[in-house]
Amino acid sequence: MSGLSLPLLLLVFAAAAGVIWVAGVQLSNQTDVLATRLHLGTALGGLVLLAIATNLPEIAITVSAALSGNLDVAVGNLLGGIAIQTVVLVALDAFGVKGRRPLMYRAASLVLVLEGALVVGVLAIVIAGSQLPDSLVVGGVGPASVLIAVLWVAGLLLLQRAQKGLPWHEQGNAPDGQDEPRGHSQAKTEAKATTDGTSTAKAASIFGVAALLTLVAGVVLERSGDAIADQVGLTGVLFGATVLAAATSLPELSTGLTSVKAGDHQLAVSDIFGGNAFLPVLFLLASLISGEAVLPQAQATDVYLTALAVLLTLVYMTGLVFRPGRRIARMGVDSMVVLVLYAVGVVGLVAIAGG
Repeated sequence: MSGLSLPLLLLVFAAAAGVIWVAGVQLSNQTDVLATRLHLGTALGGLVLLAIATNLPEIAITVSAALSGNLDVAVGNLLGGIAIQTVVLVALDAFGVKGRRPLMYRAASLVLVLEGALVVGVLAIVIAGSQLPDSLVVGGVGPASVLIAVLWVAGLLLLQRAQKGLPWHEQGNAPDGQDEPRGHSQAKTEAKATTDGTSTAKAASIFGVAALLTLVAGVVLERSGDAIADQVGLTGVLFGATVLAAATSLPELSTGLTSVKAGDHQLAVSDIFGGNAFLPVLFLLASLISGEAVLPQAQATDVYLTALAVLLTLVYMTGLVFRPGRRIARMGVDSMVVLVLYAVGVVGLVAIAGG
């Protein structure tokens, strides 16, 4: 796509982002229907299906970038995606939550704190793995990428157990939180599909078409975005961590707003934390495709983005524990802190990339 003019490239990029938005909504809806009807629920299979479905744009971009040798775009998009998807919670807090109490006050749950801890744990391995020598690989795969995948699966198993009940008062749910139990919006989505006469086969077909469109649009995003970055003089990591990551976060924004407006605050936060814990697993996929150990090639900007994502996650984990009740500019104090930290973080990212 490098031969296209900048206005045309921007149009292609915007069109691909639009496809990802629309297809992402269908992916989320049909995942709810299929998970409910196949009795996956919070089982490991359901959690894996949800993680894959909500991150298909990132999967497509990772595969496309690995095949074309643009590993810096893949790494920047994944690590930048974690930071910016955490910032999606700011938008959900400001534009989705009804009433006087902010998002983390309503969503407060020990299970969500554990999900945030899984994100932090996975990102700690990313930072450690980036410091390993290139020679420490087996079959083109570094040990850190494998350890990330193992920790992710182990974390899902622990979270599955935690969702069935914790040895705490009210099973770890804070008082005066959301009115209905976590996941009630998924059951309502399935009930609406049943009322509309949507069969399981039709839901699976819609899911398949939406997945295919998302994958194709993700590849178009990566290719057109790479060409745009070249024409405007942005480095691959800077573009991947900001504009590209924002475009691939559109499904999370749309589905998150739907969950929050339905009063399912815990599900909205869980989807963000769950997606953030899954994204580093794609380093293993990138290594297998490219035949190179990706993490040891991480640049200073990549490590910086990882640290920023850890910091933003810790702020929201603190919010889940302390439950600030005030709203400032329609958002909680924790969301305000996250927004400021991310803005400062992007300035620092530009300084590092420019240096």
